Amino acid sequence: MSADFPRIRHPLPPARWPSREEAAAARWFSPIQIGKNLTARERTWVPAMVPWRATDDGFVTPEVLDWYARFAEGQPGVLVVEATGIRDVASGPLLRIGDDRFIPGLRRLVDTVRERSQGRTRLFIQAIDFVTVRRRPEAEKFFGRYLEITDSLRAQIAFWLDDRSWLNAYESRVRELLLGADRATIETVLNDRELEALDYGYRERVWDTHLDHIRELPRVLPGLFAEAGRRAGEAGFDGVELHYAHAYTMSSFLSRLNTRTDGYGGAREHRVRLPLETLAAVRERVGGDYVVGIRYLGDDVVEGGSDVDDAVWFGLRFAEGGADYLSVSKGGRFEDAKQPKIGEAVYPYTGRSGYECMPTVISDERGPFGRNVPLAASIRRALRDAGWPTPVVTSGGITTFDQAEAILKRGEADCVAAARQTLADPDWFRKIRLGYGAQVRRCEFTNYCEGLDQRHKQVTCKLWDRQVDPADPTLRLASDGRRRLSAPGWTPPDEAGDARAV
Repeated sequence: MSADFPRIRHPLPPARWPSREEAAAARWFSPIQIGKNLTARERTWVPAMVPWRATDDGFVTPEVLDWYARFAEGQPGVLVVEATGIRDVASGPLLRIGDDRFIPGLRRLVDTVRERSQGRTRLFIQAIDFVTVRRRPEAEKFFGRYLEITDSLRAQIAFWLDDRSWLNAYESRVRELLLGADRATIETVLNDRELEALDYGYRERVWDTHLDHIRELPRVLPGLFAEAGRRAGEAGFDGVELHYAHAYTMSSFLSRLNTRTDGYGGAREHRVRLPLETLAAVRERVGGDYVVGIRYLGDDVVEGGSDVDDAVWFGLRFAEGGADYLSVSKGGRFEDAKQPKIGEAVYPYTGRSGYECMPTVISDERGPFGRNVPLAASIRRALRDAGWPTPVVTSGGITTFDQAEAILKRGEADCVAAARQTLADPDWFRKIRLGYGAQVRRCEFTNYCEGLDQRHKQVTCKLWDRQVDPADPTLRLASDGRRRLSAPGWTPPDEAGDARAV
Protein backbone atom coordinates (compact mmCIF):
# COMPACT_ATOMS: atom_id res chain seq x y z
CA MET A 1 0.00 0.00 0.00
CA SER A 2 1.25 3.48 -0.84
CA ALA A 3 2.89 5.40 1.98
CA ASP A 4 0.47 8.23 1.18
CA PHE A 5 -2.40 6.21 2.63
CA PRO A 6 -3.22 6.15 6.33
CA ARG A 7 -2.43 2.82 7.96
CA ILE A 8 -5.57 1.76 9.77
CA ARG A 9 -5.94 -1.65 11.42
CA HIS A 10 -9.40 -2.97 10.61
CA PRO A 11 -11.09 -5.62 12.76
CA LEU A 12 -12.58 -8.67 11.10
CA PRO A 13 -16.22 -8.00 10.27
CA PRO A 14 -18.68 -9.71 12.62
CA ALA A 15 -19.93 -13.03 11.32
CA ARG A 16 -23.47 -14.38 11.54
CA TRP A 17 -23.53 -18.02 10.57
CA PRO A 18 -26.70 -19.47 8.98
CA SER A 19 -28.54 -22.57 10.04
CA ARG A 20 -28.35 -25.61 7.80
CA GLU A 21 -31.80 -24.77 6.47
CA GLU A 22 -30.88 -21.15 5.68
CA ALA A 23 -27.69 -22.26 3.96
CA ALA A 24 -29.62 -24.77 1.87
CA ALA A 25 -31.81 -21.94 0.59
CA ALA A 26 -28.91 -19.53 0.03
CA ARG A 27 -27.81 -18.44 -3.41
CA TRP A 28 -24.15 -19.14 -2.54
CA PHE A 29 -25.01 -22.82 -2.14
CA SER A 30 -27.20 -23.00 -5.23
CA PRO A 31 -26.07 -24.63 -8.50
CA ILE A 32 -24.77 -22.73 -11.50
CA GLN A 33 -24.19 -23.75 -15.10
CA ILE A 34 -20.71 -23.04 -16.43
CA GLY A 35 -20.34 -23.57 -20.15
CA LYS A 36 -22.69 -25.67 -22.23
CA ASN A 37 -22.91 -28.83 -20.16
CA LEU A 38 -21.21 -28.37 -16.80
CA THR A 39 -23.05 -27.60 -13.58
CA ALA A 40 -21.32 -26.72 -10.32
CA ARG A 41 -23.34 -27.77 -7.30
CA GLU A 42 -22.75 -24.45 -5.58
CA ARG A 43 -21.25 -21.01 -6.21
CA THR A 44 -18.44 -21.37 -3.69
CA TRP A 45 -15.07 -21.14 -5.41
CA VAL A 46 -11.40 -21.64 -4.51
CA PRO A 47 -9.19 -19.61 -6.89
CA ALA A 48 -5.72 -20.72 -7.91
CA MET A 49 -3.02 -20.56 -5.22
CA VAL A 50 0.58 -21.65 -5.73
CA PRO A 51 1.69 -23.80 -2.75
CA TRP A 52 5.25 -24.61 -3.95
CA ARG A 53 4.85 -28.35 -3.48
CA ALA A 54 5.67 -29.70 -6.96
CA THR A 55 9.04 -31.16 -7.88
CA ASP A 56 11.64 -28.81 -9.35
CA ASP A 57 10.80 -30.24 -12.76
CA GLY A 58 7.06 -29.65 -12.43
CA PHE A 59 5.64 -33.04 -11.44
CA VAL A 60 2.84 -33.75 -9.01
CA THR A 61 4.12 -34.92 -5.62
CA PRO A 62 2.37 -36.54 -2.63
CA GLU A 63 2.45 -33.07 -1.04
CA VAL A 64 0.58 -31.63 -4.03
CA LEU A 65 -2.03 -34.38 -3.74
CA ASP A 66 -2.44 -33.73 -0.01
CA TRP A 67 -2.80 -29.97 -0.60
CA TYR A 68 -5.67 -30.35 -3.05
CA ALA A 69 -7.21 -33.26 -1.18
CA ARG A 70 -7.50 -31.03 1.88
CA PHE A 71 -9.35 -28.34 -0.09
CA ALA A 72 -11.54 -31.01 -1.69
CA GLU A 73 -12.66 -32.18 1.76
CA GLY A 74 -14.32 -28.79 2.17
CA GLN A 75 -16.39 -29.57 -0.96
CA PRO A 76 -16.29 -26.19 -2.73
CA GLY A 77 -18.35 -25.85 -5.88
CA VAL A 78 -15.23 -25.14 -7.93
CA LEU A 79 -11.55 -25.64 -7.11
CA VAL A 80 -8.91 -24.16 -9.44
CA VAL A 81 -5.49 -25.80 -9.46
CA GLU A 82 -2.51 -23.47 -9.20
CA ALA A 83 -0.91 -21.56 -12.07
CA THR A 84 0.60 -24.37 -14.16
CA GLY A 85 3.32 -23.69 -16.71
CA ILE A 86 2.47 -24.36 -20.35
CA ARG A 87 6.12 -24.58 -21.45
CA ASP A 88 8.40 -27.51 -20.84
CA VAL A 89 11.06 -25.35 -19.19
CA ALA A 90 12.51 -25.17 -15.70
CA SER A 91 10.35 -23.08 -13.39
CA GLY A 92 11.06 -24.33 -9.89
CA PRO A 93 8.51 -26.24 -7.76
CA LEU A 94 5.60 -25.08 -9.91
CA LEU A 95 3.32 -27.57 -11.65
CA ARG A 96 3.76 -27.91 -15.40
CA ILE A 97 1.54 -29.06 -18.22
CA GLY A 98 3.94 -28.49 -21.11
CA ASP A 99 4.40 -32.14 -22.08
CA ASP A 100 2.36 -35.35 -22.09
CA ARG A 101 4.61 -36.85 -19.42
CA PHE A 102 2.89 -34.60 -16.87
CA ILE A 103 -0.56 -36.06 -17.59
CA PRO A 104 -0.38 -39.16 -15.34
CA GLY A 105 0.44 -37.09 -12.26
CA LEU A 106 -2.27 -34.56 -13.08
CA ARG A 107 -4.71 -37.42 -13.56
CA ARG A 108 -3.89 -38.67 -10.05
CA LEU A 109 -4.60 -35.15 -8.81
CA VAL A 110 -8.01 -35.17 -10.49
CA ASP A 111 -8.86 -38.60 -9.06
CA THR A 112 -7.81 -37.47 -5.58
CA VAL A 113 -10.07 -34.41 -5.67
CA ARG A 114 -13.00 -36.45 -7.00
CA GLU A 115 -12.62 -38.97 -4.19
CA ARG A 116 -12.02 -36.55 -1.33
CA SER A 117 -14.84 -34.19 -2.33
CA GLN A 118 -17.20 -37.15 -2.79
CA GLY A 119 -17.79 -35.94 -6.33
CA ARG A 120 -19.13 -32.54 -5.26
CA THR A 121 -16.28 -30.35 -6.52
CA ARG A 122 -15.63 -29.29 -10.11
CA LEU A 123 -11.94 -29.07 -10.85
CA PHE A 124 -10.27 -26.63 -13.25
CA ILE A 125 -6.56 -26.06 -13.87
CA GLN A 126 -5.01 -22.66 -14.50
CA ALA A 127 -2.61 -22.43 -17.45
CA ILE A 128 0.09 -19.75 -17.34
CA ASP A 129 2.94 -18.39 -19.44
CA PHE A 130 5.65 -16.06 -18.19
CA VAL A 131 8.72 -14.42 -19.67
CA THR A 132 12.15 -14.29 -18.10
CA VAL A 133 12.67 -12.71 -14.68
CA ARG A 134 16.05 -13.12 -13.00
CA ARG A 135 17.25 -12.58 -9.47
CA ARG A 136 18.85 -9.30 -8.42
CA PRO A 137 22.58 -9.83 -8.98
CA GLU A 138 25.59 -8.88 -6.94
CA ALA A 139 27.27 -5.81 -8.44
CA GLU A 140 30.44 -7.81 -9.07
CA LYS A 141 28.60 -10.38 -11.17
CA PHE A 142 26.51 -7.78 -12.96
CA PHE A 143 29.42 -5.59 -14.05
CA GLY A 144 31.85 -8.46 -14.40
CA ARG A 145 29.66 -10.78 -16.46
CA TYR A 146 26.02 -9.90 -17.14
CA LEU A 147 26.11 -6.33 -18.44
CA GLU A 148 26.51 -6.11 -22.22
CA ILE A 149 29.26 -3.65 -23.09
CA THR A 150 27.88 -1.72 -26.06
CA ASP A 151 29.07 1.23 -28.10
CA SER A 152 26.23 3.25 -26.58
CA LEU A 153 27.52 2.52 -23.07
CA ARG A 154 31.06 3.49 -24.10
CA ALA A 155 29.70 6.74 -25.51
CA GLN A 156 27.91 7.53 -22.26
CA ILE A 157 31.09 6.92 -20.29
CA ALA A 158 33.13 9.08 -22.67
CA PHE A 159 30.62 11.91 -22.37
CA TRP A 160 30.41 11.65 -18.56
CA LEU A 161 34.19 11.55 -18.10
CA ASP A 162 34.86 13.98 -20.96
CA ASP A 163 37.39 11.49 -22.34
CA ARG A 164 36.98 10.24 -25.91
CA SER A 165 39.39 7.35 -25.35
CA TRP A 166 36.47 5.46 -23.80
CA LEU A 167 34.75 5.26 -27.22
CA ASN A 168 37.17 2.47 -28.18
CA ALA A 169 37.96 1.06 -24.77
CA TYR A 170 38.39 -2.68 -24.32
CA GLU A 171 35.51 -4.46 -22.64
CA SER A 172 37.70 -5.42 -19.69
CA ARG A 173 38.58 -1.77 -19.07
CA VAL A 174 34.92 -0.73 -19.13
CA ARG A 175 33.97 -3.47 -16.67
CA GLU A 176 36.82 -2.50 -14.35
CA LEU A 177 35.70 1.13 -14.38
CA LEU A 178 32.10 0.27 -13.59
CA LEU A 179 33.04 -2.11 -10.79
CA GLY A 180 34.77 0.76 -8.99
CA ALA A 181 32.40 3.57 -10.01
CA ASP A 182 30.32 5.63 -7.61
CA ARG A 183 26.53 5.60 -7.75
CA ALA A 184 26.30 8.91 -9.61
CA THR A 185 28.44 7.56 -12.42
CA ILE A 186 26.47 4.31 -12.61
CA GLU A 187 23.11 6.12 -12.74
CA THR A 188 24.43 8.43 -15.45
CA VAL A 189 26.03 5.96 -17.85
CA LEU A 190 23.57 3.06 -17.61
CA ASN A 191 20.24 3.31 -19.39
CA ASP A 192 16.99 2.69 -17.52
CA ARG A 193 16.78 -1.01 -18.35
CA GLU A 194 20.41 -1.65 -17.45
CA LEU A 195 19.99 0.15 -14.14
CA GLU A 196 16.85 -1.85 -13.45
CA ALA A 197 18.71 -5.10 -14.17
CA LEU A 198 21.31 -4.08 -11.60
CA ASP A 199 18.88 -2.92 -8.92
CA TYR A 200 15.96 -5.32 -9.45
CA GLY A 201 17.21 -8.13 -11.70
CA TYR A 202 16.82 -8.58 -15.45
CA ARG A 203 13.19 -8.70 -16.58
CA GLU A 204 11.76 -9.11 -20.06
CA ARG A 205 8.64 -7.32 -21.33
CA VAL A 206 6.29 -8.55 -24.02
CA TRP A 207 7.11 -5.40 -25.99
CA ASP A 208 10.83 -6.24 -26.16
CA THR A 209 10.42 -7.14 -29.82
CA HIS A 210 14.15 -6.73 -30.48
CA LEU A 211 14.37 -10.18 -28.86
CA ASP A 212 13.45 -12.92 -31.33
CA HIS A 213 11.57 -15.11 -28.83
CA ILE A 214 9.52 -12.14 -27.60
CA ARG A 215 8.70 -11.04 -31.14
CA GLU A 216 7.48 -14.59 -31.87
CA LEU A 217 5.10 -14.85 -28.87
CA PRO A 218 1.95 -14.28 -30.96
CA ARG A 219 2.96 -17.16 -33.21
CA VAL A 220 3.93 -19.51 -30.39
CA LEU A 221 1.52 -18.98 -27.50
CA PRO A 222 -1.85 -20.00 -29.01
CA GLY A 223 -0.51 -23.47 -29.76
CA LEU A 224 1.09 -23.85 -26.34
CA PHE A 225 -2.11 -22.89 -24.54
CA ALA A 226 -4.16 -25.13 -26.85
CA GLU A 227 -2.00 -28.14 -26.05
CA ALA A 228 -2.26 -27.33 -22.34
CA GLY A 229 -6.04 -27.36 -22.72
CA ARG A 230 -5.89 -30.70 -24.52
CA ARG A 231 -3.74 -32.20 -21.74
CA ALA A 232 -6.10 -30.81 -19.09
CA GLY A 233 -8.96 -32.64 -20.75
CA GLU A 234 -6.99 -35.87 -21.04
CA ALA A 235 -6.06 -35.66 -17.35
CA GLY A 236 -9.77 -35.42 -16.48
CA PHE A 237 -10.10 -31.80 -15.40
CA ASP A 238 -13.54 -30.26 -15.86
CA GLY A 239 -12.05 -27.20 -17.51
CA VAL A 240 -9.02 -25.01 -18.08
CA GLU A 241 -8.57 -21.44 -16.84
CA LEU A 242 -6.40 -19.20 -19.01
CA HIS A 243 -4.22 -17.02 -16.79
CA TYR A 244 -4.49 -13.51 -18.26
CA ALA A 245 -3.91 -11.73 -14.94
CA HIS A 246 -1.19 -10.05 -12.86
CA ALA A 247 2.44 -9.69 -13.96
CA TYR A 248 2.55 -12.43 -16.56
CA THR A 249 2.65 -12.73 -20.33
CA MET A 250 -0.98 -12.51 -21.39
CA SER A 251 -1.89 -9.82 -18.89
CA SER A 252 1.03 -7.78 -20.19
CA PHE A 253 -0.34 -8.03 -23.72
CA LEU A 254 -3.67 -6.66 -22.43
CA SER A 255 -2.08 -3.80 -20.49
CA ARG A 256 -1.99 -0.23 -21.80
CA LEU A 257 1.75 -0.45 -21.13
CA ASN A 258 2.04 -2.77 -24.14
CA THR A 259 3.61 -0.66 -26.90
CA ARG A 260 4.22 -3.36 -29.51
CA THR A 261 3.88 -2.02 -33.05
CA ASP A 262 3.23 -5.32 -34.85
CA GLY A 263 -0.54 -5.34 -34.42
CA TYR A 264 -0.40 -6.82 -30.93
CA GLY A 265 0.04 -3.64 -28.88
CA GLY A 266 -1.06 -0.04 -28.65
CA ALA A 267 -4.81 0.33 -29.18
CA ARG A 268 -6.84 -2.07 -27.07
CA GLU A 269 -8.27 -3.89 -30.10
CA HIS A 270 -4.64 -4.78 -30.84
CA ARG A 271 -3.78 -5.58 -27.21
CA VAL A 272 -6.64 -8.06 -26.96
CA ARG A 273 -5.74 -9.72 -30.26
CA LEU A 274 -3.37 -12.39 -28.91
CA PRO A 275 -5.56 -13.24 -25.89
CA LEU A 276 -8.50 -13.73 -28.29
CA GLU A 277 -6.42 -15.75 -30.75
CA THR A 278 -5.27 -17.92 -27.85
CA LEU A 279 -8.83 -18.39 -26.61
CA ALA A 280 -9.89 -19.41 -30.12
CA ALA A 281 -7.00 -21.87 -30.44
CA VAL A 282 -7.84 -23.47 -27.09
CA ARG A 283 -11.51 -23.67 -27.97
CA GLU A 284 -10.75 -25.31 -31.31
CA ARG A 285 -8.48 -27.85 -29.63
CA VAL A 286 -10.75 -28.84 -26.73
CA GLY A 287 -14.12 -28.50 -28.44
CA GLY A 288 -17.19 -26.46 -27.69
CA ASP A 289 -18.38 -28.50 -24.68
CA TYR A 290 -15.22 -28.23 -22.58
CA VAL A 291 -15.08 -25.37 -20.06
CA VAL A 292 -12.58 -22.63 -20.91
CA GLY A 293 -12.47 -19.74 -18.44
CA ILE A 294 -10.32 -16.63 -18.14
CA ARG A 295 -8.77 -15.03 -15.08
CA TYR A 296 -7.87 -11.41 -15.80
CA LEU A 297 -7.48 -8.00 -14.19
CA GLY A 298 -10.22 -5.51 -13.52
CA ASP A 299 -7.51 -2.89 -12.96
CA ASP A 300 -3.69 -2.97 -13.35
CA VAL A 301 -3.28 -0.41 -10.53
CA VAL A 302 -0.02 0.91 -11.99
CA GLU A 303 0.74 4.20 -13.70
CA GLY A 304 -0.13 3.99 -17.38
CA GLY A 305 -1.77 0.57 -17.01
CA SER A 306 -5.24 -0.64 -17.90
CA ASP A 307 -8.27 0.24 -15.78
CA VAL A 308 -11.84 -0.95 -15.32
CA ASP A 309 -12.99 0.62 -18.60
CA ASP A 310 -10.49 -1.58 -20.43
CA ALA A 311 -11.54 -4.58 -18.33
CA VAL A 312 -15.20 -4.11 -19.23
CA TRP A 313 -14.33 -3.86 -22.91
CA PHE A 314 -12.08 -6.94 -22.71
CA GLY A 315 -14.79 -8.86 -20.87
CA LEU A 316 -17.24 -8.27 -23.69
CA ARG A 317 -14.67 -9.45 -26.23
CA PHE A 318 -13.93 -12.57 -24.18
CA ALA A 319 -17.62 -13.40 -23.94
CA GLU A 320 -18.01 -12.95 -27.69
CA GLY A 321 -14.95 -15.17 -28.14
CA GLY A 322 -16.54 -18.04 -26.25
CA ALA A 323 -15.12 -17.82 -22.73
CA ASP A 324 -17.30 -19.85 -20.36
CA TYR A 325 -16.61 -17.70 -17.31
CA LEU A 326 -14.59 -14.64 -16.29
CA SER A 327 -12.74 -14.55 -12.98
CA VAL A 328 -11.76 -11.01 -12.00
CA SER A 329 -8.68 -10.04 -10.03
CA LYS A 330 -6.76 -6.80 -9.51
CA GLY A 331 -3.17 -5.56 -9.57
CA GLY A 332 -0.21 -7.76 -8.76
CA ARG A 333 2.19 -6.14 -11.24
CA PHE A 334 5.98 -5.88 -11.48
CA GLU A 335 6.01 -2.19 -12.32
CA ASP A 336 5.57 -0.97 -8.74
CA ALA A 337 7.15 -3.89 -6.88
CA LYS A 338 9.65 -3.23 -4.11
CA GLN A 339 13.35 -3.71 -4.67
CA PRO A 340 14.33 -7.29 -3.82
CA LYS A 341 17.33 -8.27 -1.76
CA ILE A 342 20.45 -9.33 -3.65
CA GLY A 343 19.98 -12.93 -4.75
CA GLU A 344 16.17 -12.72 -4.72
CA ALA A 345 13.75 -12.10 -7.58
CA VAL A 346 11.43 -9.13 -7.77
CA TYR A 347 8.00 -10.11 -6.42
CA PRO A 348 4.93 -8.54 -8.08
CA TYR A 349 2.79 -8.36 -4.93
CA THR A 350 4.89 -5.95 -2.86
CA GLY A 351 3.81 -2.57 -4.23
CA ARG A 352 0.49 -0.75 -4.33
CA SER A 353 -0.81 -3.03 -7.08
CA GLY A 354 0.17 -6.05 -5.01
CA TYR A 355 -1.65 -4.69 -2.00
CA GLU A 356 -4.80 -4.20 -4.06
CA CYS A 357 -4.54 -7.81 -5.17
CA MET A 358 -4.31 -9.14 -1.61
CA PRO A 359 -5.35 -6.37 0.81
CA THR A 360 -4.63 -6.87 4.49
CA VAL A 361 -6.22 -5.68 7.73
CA ILE A 362 -3.71 -2.80 7.67
CA SER A 363 -5.49 -0.66 5.11
CA ASP A 364 -6.92 2.72 4.22
CA GLU A 365 -10.39 3.91 5.21
CA ARG A 366 -12.09 1.52 2.78
CA GLY A 367 -10.61 -1.52 4.45
CA PRO A 368 -9.72 -4.83 2.80
CA PHE A 369 -13.00 -6.72 2.79
CA GLY A 370 -14.71 -7.08 -0.59
CA ARG A 371 -12.55 -4.26 -1.86
CA ASN A 372 -12.35 -5.58 -5.42
CA VAL A 373 -16.00 -6.55 -5.88
CA PRO A 374 -16.94 -3.34 -7.76
CA LEU A 375 -14.66 -4.36 -10.64
CA ALA A 376 -16.48 -7.65 -11.13
CA ALA A 377 -19.80 -5.86 -10.74
CA SER A 378 -18.96 -3.41 -13.55
CA ILE A 379 -17.93 -6.22 -15.87
CA ARG A 380 -20.99 -8.33 -15.09
CA ARG A 381 -23.34 -5.39 -15.59
CA ALA A 382 -21.86 -4.69 -19.02
CA LEU A 383 -22.13 -8.35 -19.99
CA ARG A 384 -25.78 -8.54 -19.00
CA ASP A 385 -26.61 -5.26 -20.74
CA ALA A 386 -25.10 -6.75 -23.90
CA GLY A 387 -27.08 -9.97 -23.51
CA TRP A 388 -24.19 -12.22 -22.41
CA PRO A 389 -24.96 -14.70 -19.59
CA THR A 390 -21.26 -15.45 -18.96
CA PRO A 391 -20.73 -16.12 -15.24
CA VAL A 392 -18.45 -13.69 -13.40
CA VAL A 393 -16.37 -14.71 -10.39
CA THR A 394 -15.25 -12.20 -7.77
CA SER A 395 -12.70 -12.51 -4.99
CA GLY A 396 -10.60 -10.48 -2.57
CA GLY A 397 -11.19 -10.20 1.17
CA ILE A 398 -14.25 -12.48 1.33
CA THR A 399 -14.65 -13.66 4.90
CA THR A 400 -18.31 -14.23 5.89
CA PHE A 401 -21.44 -15.92 4.61
CA ASP A 402 -23.48 -12.72 4.71
CA GLN A 403 -20.83 -10.87 2.71
CA ALA A 404 -20.80 -13.50 -0.03
CA GLU A 405 -24.57 -13.87 -0.12
CA ALA A 406 -25.08 -10.11 -0.39
CA ILE A 407 -22.69 -9.91 -3.36
CA LEU A 408 -24.73 -12.54 -5.18
CA LYS A 409 -28.09 -11.06 -4.28
CA ARG A 410 -27.04 -7.62 -5.51
CA GLY A 411 -26.01 -9.16 -8.82
CA GLU A 412 -22.36 -8.11 -8.47
CA ALA A 413 -21.09 -11.58 -9.34
CA ASP A 414 -22.32 -15.10 -10.07
CA CYS A 415 -19.77 -16.96 -7.93
CA VAL A 416 -17.84 -15.78 -4.89
CA ALA A 417 -14.27 -17.01 -4.44
CA ALA A 418 -12.07 -16.96 -1.37
CA ALA A 419 -8.38 -17.88 -1.36
CA ARG A 420 -6.96 -16.84 2.01
CA GLN A 421 -10.07 -17.68 4.03
CA THR A 422 -10.19 -21.11 2.39
CA LEU A 423 -6.50 -21.58 3.12
CA ALA A 424 -7.15 -20.75 6.79
CA ASP A 425 -10.03 -23.23 6.92
CA PRO A 426 -10.47 -25.54 3.92
CA ASP A 427 -13.69 -26.84 5.50
CA TRP A 428 -15.39 -23.50 5.86
CA PHE A 429 -17.81 -23.91 2.93
CA ARG A 430 -18.86 -27.31 4.24
CA LYS A 431 -19.12 -26.10 7.81
CA ILE A 432 -21.46 -23.30 6.76
CA ARG A 433 -23.54 -25.57 4.52
CA LEU A 434 -23.98 -28.10 7.33
CA GLY A 435 -24.89 -25.49 9.95
CA TYR A 436 -21.56 -25.44 11.80
CA GLY A 437 -20.41 -21.97 10.78
CA ALA A 438 -19.50 -21.11 14.36
CA GLN A 439 -16.62 -23.58 14.00
CA VAL A 440 -15.05 -21.73 11.04
CA ARG A 441 -11.41 -20.82 11.61
CA ARG A 442 -11.33 -17.25 10.31
CA CYS A 443 -8.47 -15.80 8.30
CA GLU A 444 -6.85 -12.80 10.01
CA PHE A 445 -5.72 -11.27 6.67
CA THR A 446 -2.18 -10.58 7.82
CA ASN A 447 -0.72 -12.23 4.68
CA TYR A 448 1.55 -14.63 6.54
CA CYS A 449 0.88 -17.02 3.65
CA GLU A 450 1.84 -14.42 1.05
CA GLY A 451 5.15 -13.86 2.81
CA LEU A 452 5.96 -17.56 2.41
CA ASP A 453 4.95 -17.46 -1.25
CA GLN A 454 7.28 -14.51 -1.81
CA ARG A 455 10.21 -16.64 -0.64
CA HIS A 456 9.01 -19.69 -2.61
CA LYS A 457 8.58 -21.59 0.66
CA GLN A 458 5.82 -24.15 1.11
CA VAL A 459 2.70 -22.05 1.73
CA THR A 460 0.87 -22.68 5.00
CA CYS A 461 -1.32 -20.71 7.42
CA LYS A 462 -0.14 -19.56 10.83
CA LEU A 463 -3.54 -20.49 12.28
CA TRP A 464 -2.92 -24.18 11.58
CA ASP A 465 -0.02 -24.19 14.01
CA ARG A 466 -2.33 -23.50 16.95
CA GLN A 467 -3.40 -27.13 16.71
CA VAL A 468 -0.25 -29.26 16.87
CA ASP A 469 -0.02 -32.57 18.70
CA PRO A 470 3.58 -33.83 18.44
CA ALA A 471 2.33 -37.35 19.21
CA ASP A 472 -0.04 -37.36 16.23
CA PRO A 473 1.42 -39.92 13.77
CA THR A 474 -0.42 -38.26 10.86
CA LEU A 475 1.09 -34.83 11.51
CA ARG A 476 3.38 -33.70 8.67
CA LEU A 477 5.60 -30.66 8.89
CA ALA A 478 6.83 -28.28 6.21
CA SER A 479 10.36 -28.71 4.91
CA ASP A 480 11.67 -26.24 7.52
CA GLY A 481 10.35 -28.57 10.25
CA ARG A 482 8.56 -25.74 12.06
CA ARG A 483 5.08 -25.55 10.52
CA ARG A 484 2.13 -27.82 9.82
CA LEU A 485 2.06 -28.79 6.14
CA SER A 486 -1.75 -28.95 5.99
CA ALA A 487 -4.74 -27.73 7.92
CA PRO A 488 -6.07 -29.63 10.93
CA GLY A 489 -8.78 -32.10 10.01
CA TRP A 490 -12.46 -31.66 10.76
CA THR A 491 -15.28 -34.14 11.25
CA PRO A 492 -18.90 -32.90 11.45
CA PRO A 493 -20.29 -33.42 14.95
CA ASP A 494 -23.38 -35.05 13.42
CA GLU A 495 -22.00 -37.68 11.07
CA ALA A 496 -25.46 -38.98 10.18
CA GLY A 497 -26.66 -35.48 9.31
CA ASP A 498 -23.55 -34.98 7.20
CA ALA A 499 -24.25 -38.17 5.26
CA ARG A 500 -27.76 -37.00 4.46
CA ALA A 501 -26.48 -33.57 3.40
CA VAL A 502 -23.91 -35.01 1.01
